[in-house]
Amino acid sequence: MRSDANIAGPMTDPVPGPRTESMGEDVSRETLPPMDDTPIGRAAQLAVEALGRAGEGLPRPEQTRIMVVANQKGGVGKTTTTVNLAASLALHGARVLVVDLDPQGNASTALGIDHHAEVPSIYDVLVDSRPLSEVVQPVLDVEGLFCAPATIDLAGAEIELVSLVARESRLQRAIQAYEQPLDYILIDCPPSLGLLTVNALVAGAEVLIPIQCEYYALEGLGQLLRNVDLVRGHLNPNLHVSTILLTMYDGRTRLASQVADEVRSHFGDEVLRTSIPRSVRISEAPSYGQTVLTYDPGSSGALSYFEAAREIALKGVGVSYDAPHAHIGAQSDQSMVEGIQ
Repeated sequence: MRSDANIAGPMTDPVPGPRTESMGEDVSRETLPPMDDTPIGRAAQLAVEALGRAGEGLPRPEQTRIMVVANQKGGVGKTTTTVNLAASLALHGARVLVVDLDPQGNASTALGIDHHAEVPSIYDVLVDSRPLSEVVQPVLDVEGLFCAPATIDLAGAEIELVSLVARESRLQRAIQAYEQPLDYILIDCPPSLGLLTVNALVAGAEVLIPIQCEYYALEGLGQLLRNVDLVRGHLNPNLHVSTILLTMYDGRTRLASQVADEVRSHFGDEVLRTSIPRSVRISEAPSYGQTVLTYDPGSSGALSYFEAAREIALKGVGVSYDAPHAHIGAQSDQSMVEGIQ
């Protein structure tokens, strides 16, 4: 693929900014190319446009939307999706809390939140009944974004919770007691279906499932849907799968298109129109303690998460969690797998 930068030709003018040369009485030309003629210029323009759209704001939900980002398969983009959607919603003007329930603490790292062993964390909330307000920290890079961090102590919480009273609903009680106004709470779950994930499913009303656009990503999804059904039937009647997000989409491969088509035909309107592409920028951002929205707002990954956040916000307009929801049943994931063979 040829670069558009080669079309513009060399820039010999040492003076910054465009210079106008006279070409007669009524004719003039600029010796420097317009900004959008170069890859860097186009990226800068996209960043400005994206941040401009973010500044417009979106409809505020009537009540706090609690979204559980879950998929027991690792490496499908749960944490990446959680932090980047949260940052996107905050940049759109919402007040957003990320609850990091993964003992690895990757969401805390990506948001630049200190989460070494001595830091008050979500572990203290679940095991010691510490108020959530005492562990929540603001994210410095993004106004309106907050995080309840995870520390390594959370690795033992699964065992410690077993003997505690109301072990499945301790996160729910902590969130209900949290008095600060919030538009969204996004809960990043570990890649398992243990008590930490059950606490998230009891606390939330919506389940957001990131699905990697590769063959094996579909396997095991039926078990997650069955667990959602079980929690809805016994512990949280308002729980439903509201959003499916296709991640790591590589348009160059036929498999990615097949998986996307099969997921869309299987899940219907729950699948967002926006898919998240494979992106080096998305992968690089956490190592700088940032989301891709602040690391490189003009990148394809950042723009995709901006659009996904807009879809989520607009889909939730007028939704009341007190009414029964249409939901995705625990259909066999084998039927999905067979569809792309």
